[in-house]
Amino acid sequence: MRAVVRDEYGGPDVLKIEEIDKPELVDDGVLVRVRAAALNPTDYVLMRGFLRLQTGWRRPRQRVVGIDVAGIVEAVGADVADLAVGDAVFGVCRGAFAEYAVGVPRNLVQKPERLSFEQAAGMGVAGTMALQALRDHAQLRAGQRIAITGATGGVGSFAVQIAKAYGAHVTAVCRAENVELARQLGADRVVDYTRDDYLREERYDAILDNGGGRSLRALRRALAPGGFVVLNCGQDISLIVAGHAARLILRRRDVKQFVRKVTRARLLELAALVQDESVTPLVDRTYPLAETPAAMRYLMARHPRGKVVVTP
Repeated sequence: MRAVVRDEYGGPDVLKIEEIDKPELVDDGVLVRVRAAALNPTDYVLMRGFLRLQTGWRRPRQRVVGIDVAGIVEAVGADVADLAVGDAVFGVCRGAFAEYAVGVPRNLVQKPERLSFEQAAGMGVAGTMALQALRDHAQLRAGQRIAITGATGGVGSFAVQIAKAYGAHVTAVCRAENVELARQLGADRVVDYTRDDYLREERYDAILDNGGGRSLRALRRALAPGGFVVLNCGQDISLIVAGHAARLILRRRDVKQFVRKVTRARLLELAALVQDESVTPLVDRTYPLAETPAAMRYLMARHPRGKVVVTP
């Protein structure tokens, strides 16, 4: 099968297409014929070797790249009962940038019928992060006011729609060229951060900060009593450090950072929100598998509107 692999750490040029063996199916595994796979900033972080203690110090232990997946179940292991051959699924697995990938049932669920495979491919990571941030950490409830930065990006575009499904009043923060898109996603109010300061104009019950750019002190000052700042701060090292210090040293209960955890329950909730048309995944661009390096350059050099996807 064809797959995107890398044998060293570095930029997109380390990614290459090779013919390799199909992944082996184990008793608790699910073999998926990949129809689409989405890129995430996590793929970039792993590609550059920023987490070598986990991924291998001198070279990557996992050659095949990719996490987010959507496709058709080709085979199931002897211990798998929740999925069957022929099922259309989405979720996460290792080595998604390939013609075939192996996952486990707890990380794969039935694809909503109304979605294309390209749309479904981006739900596993970004959709789960948005759901965790709003439900589990912001504890968002109907009638509350939330500000979401990076509102038209991968996580942000899911978060705006999920927050509206929860009955919240949503202020979407984005660049001028994305203002109309943010409105289409359902935002009640849209702020162009290049012109206006959303932190000075009102107080929020929750702020979901995607990507950093503002100090933690400024974010906390914009909270209403009992509110939460939830940080998905990407590569903003200063905000990552400030968030950890606030939580672990200063014991700030209004600051939340978290590690993404994909579970079957969260994937099923996302699927239900999609099926009742509360959420529709946003796809910016689709590339063929052979152009994955170009897709990675686009992801990291621009501000994609939703997800960037590759297809075998």
